[in-house]
Amino acid sequence: MTEIKQTIDGNAWWFILSEGKIVALDRGDYIPFGTISDLPFPNGLIDNKVLLGQYQNSPCYLIEVEANLDVGLGEYVTLRSLLGNVADKLFDMAGRAFQIALFYKTHQFCGQCGQKMQRIDWEIAMKCYHCQHRAYPRVSPCIIVAIRHKKKILLALHNRHQNAERPMYTTLAGFTEAGETLEACVEREVFEEVGIKIKNIQYVSSQPWPFPHSLMMGFIADYDSGEIQVDPNELIEAHWYDIDDLPVIPRHGTIARKLIEKTLKRCR
Repeated sequence: MTEIKQTIDGNAWWFILSEGKIVALDRGDYIPFGTISDLPFPNGLIDNKVLLGQYQNSPCYLIEVEANLDVGLGEYVTLRSLLGNVADKLFDMAGRAFQIALFYKTHQFCGQCGQKMQRIDWEIAMKCYHCQHRAYPRVSPCIIVAIRHKKKILLALHNRHQNAERPMYTTLAGFTEAGETLEACVEREVFEEVGIKIKNIQYVSSQPWPFPHSLMMGFIADYDSGEIQVDPNELIEAHWYDIDDLPVIPRHGTIARKLIEKTLKRCR
């Protein structure tokens, strides 16, 4: 991580977390921004701040507080509620805040010897001074893929979306296994979830996905062979949809939406 001078004399972005939620304003960029003297922080609030990086040339700090502490700013909202409502890079920084907070919470003790871990003050890491083991935030690589077949796109209803008022249909995704290439993972996940073979696999882009600590690698591909056979452990249903007759699809700001839109353009 590039070192950033930890000065709080000027303006800064403040990512204040509590109980899985983040403090957001109802105006502007949503994330609190300003100097300590400008913002009504309670005494001692910033004592345990963690430098996350920079956004628009200003430092970004993580502060985790006790359950729903009133910090005099905005209200607590879910991270997902910011998706599509704030700039992509600001959302990524908010996601980073959640991932770092989770890392500190889940790495209190050494996984090698069991002793208490300590924070390192010059990078995001925890160290055991008993056995010298050092731990860094976990990142879980995942693939996500949109598949084209002539003038249609494959969309699926995942188990986690079935109870929504307006169920959302999206692309296929899955975690990369140890020793597996991303392309091999794409082929495996598609075959496991819907029973078809694909070809012309192309990488598009990636997106940090802090639910809780994934890195989504996005692909597009073409249908090759087979009939859809849904894995009920993963999906409720999956179908080929005409590009002009789509169900509810993911919101803007998600890599799934980006892959779907790219595939639709290829179909026209």
